[in-house]
Amino acid sequence: MLRKTVEFSTPGTRLSVAHRQLVIQRPDLPKATLPIEDLAVVIVDDVCATYTQAVFLELLNAGATVLVTGRDHLPIGMMLPLDAHHVQAERHRAQVQASEPVRKQAWQAIVRAKINQQAAVLARFNEGHKRLTAMARKVRSGDPDNLEAQAAQRYWPLLFGPGFHRDREAEGVNALLNYGYAVLRAAVARAVVATGLIPSLGVHHCHRNNPFCLADDLLEPYRPYVDWRVRLLVDSNGAAVPRVSERETRAALLSLLNETICVGQRREPLLLALHTSAASLCRTLTGGDRALCLPTGLPLQLDSLEGAEPGDD
Repeated sequence: MLRKTVEFSTPGTRLSVAHRQLVIQRPDLPKATLPIEDLAVVIVDDVCATYTQAVFLELLNAGATVLVTGRDHLPIGMMLPLDAHHVQAERHRAQVQASEPVRKQAWQAIVRAKINQQAAVLARFNEGHKRLTAMARKVRSGDPDNLEAQAAQRYWPLLFGPGFHRDREAEGVNALLNYGYAVLRAAVARAVVATGLIPSLGVHHCHRNNPFCLADDLLEPYRPYVDWRVRLLVDSNGAAVPRVSERETRAALLSLLNETICVGQRREPLLLALHTSAASLCRTLTGGDRALCLPTGLPLQLDSLEGAEPGDD
């Protein structure tokens, strides 16, 4: 069963637990409940929200991830379950002992998939994608030529215009990307922890202050889905760029997790595809099959946002 991603943003929301149900109380609204076992990611976008301790205990015991946002509506922290797999210690040892060639080959596959995904996004909007497709074929083990960065330099101006620069502190399109990436990162981290791997021990990312290096590795080929959705939002909104503070904008970005995509010759909702990719990465790092299951192409069922665009087939 596909578990849900839910956001609570009504000022003054109170969350508690009763009979394995998440109880939601909001001012001037009737009390609502959700089965805790149905929840995958819970986002609280309300600085006035209150919780009982049981909310965190029950959500984490059920394997859910909890995200808390700041006053700018961007996620600033998350909680993940620690006890996630019955052979966790065994997998930790194998992950630590994974050889450098194995890690480099995994990064090669990840970078190649990311660039191919970026090319697919550009092709959707009739931009110049052939150069990126050619670059993806040239990625070598460990990406010593840094083709990931070279592809990004070409990709961003083609997707959002020649004046666009990726900036994690900027507003507008950058803020939309930041929100989408943060939510997706939380879902990736949840999938990585569920496999029994150490989320801080990456195959490429290795910053000592980053507790989710491995999640950031696996996130890379999924980032273009956020780029695609943000471009659709921008195109459908006319001259004004949608704002992260708008609930409809955040809902459109969150709905990405329900899109059906292709991963490893399978068709799955993106949220489940993350687990397929994480499981394949686990096999690679623990001495099993080295072929990673990574996403290919854009979502199969185009949503109403894309269908509403003028000139679409």
